[in-house]
Amino acid sequence: MNAQYPVARPRRLRRTAAMRRMVAGTRLHPAELILPMFVKEGIAEPQPVGSMPGVVQHTRESLRKAAHEAAEAGVGGIMLFGIPAYKDARGSGADDPDGIVQVALRDLASDLGDALVLMTDTCLDEYTNHGHCGLLTADGEVDNDATLERYASAAVAQAAAGSRMIAPSGMMDGQVGAIRAALDGNGFAEVPILAYAAKYASGFYGPFRDAAECAPQFGDRSAYQQDPAGPIGEALREVRLDLAEGADAVMVKPALAYLDILRQVRDTVEVPVAAYQVSGEYAMVEAAAANGWIDRERVIMESLIAIRRAGADMILTYWATEVARGLS
Repeated sequence: MNAQYPVARPRRLRRTAAMRRMVAGTRLHPAELILPMFVKEGIAEPQPVGSMPGVVQHTRESLRKAAHEAAEAGVGGIMLFGIPAYKDARGSGADDPDGIVQVALRDLASDLGDALVLMTDTCLDEYTNHGHCGLLTADGEVDNDATLERYASAAVAQAAAGSRMIAPSGMMDGQVGAIRAALDGNGFAEVPILAYAAKYASGFYGPFRDAAECAPQFGDRSAYQQDPAGPIGEALREVRLDLAEGADAVMVKPALAYLDILRQVRDTVEVPVAAYQVSGEYAMVEAAAANGWIDRERVIMESLIAIRRAGADMILTYWATEVARGLS
């Protein structure tokens, strides 16, 4: 750069709203937003999630209505989580053809067709009575390889019910390969996999565990989710392994506290990259706004712009429908 002040005046390009819009380097589009949704078996009315104001555990009917609203707003996809009435040690509801997610998927596929992408979280924590993401050994460790069989079965059940994208989130070694082989072997070779490739053992997940009723009954998930202070390069290693096993897109979770990881992933891979603006991020903004400490709408947009600017092609956010309406 040769010109200096007073010849160089960067403020010239910031003087008016129209000028700022014209030169903006980062933009959001409704189709880039994915709405996480919870559907619970055996409830008659939607149940508010106390730690996530504005978020509910849906009935099948309220889910259909909210999904239609999301599609109408232009939201790109829905990520569906299920809460079964019955839980056991092997997470039987995860692959039950009549399980809550599979039933809800058939509803949504019938209602919406391909108006948006129906996506399913493929894990066991919502379905197990111990709250961990896999089957347990006799001494209480998560059994990685035995769990892969359950993930594969769940993914096939979800695809058969209408899921258009499978999203394994359990952070088991080999999970993408096991799911890819199962999908291909059961006639679902066209169904893509969005891998939760860099998922951290984060304190930002607390409110989600209220919503999905999946808090571990003992211990935590640090033995399989990534350590926030883990080895440099670990996230990229996980991403590369998932891509080698057949992932079509990859995810970083959480988003705001891991923008550096998101940027590294975006600069490394040639597939779509998603980021999950998780429950704790949502809850903090809503709580601060309720106390009048921040400008809610401004902070929501600023946070999403930051995630997009860091490299996310897709953003999972509980504000997806609201933001999509505003953008439209």
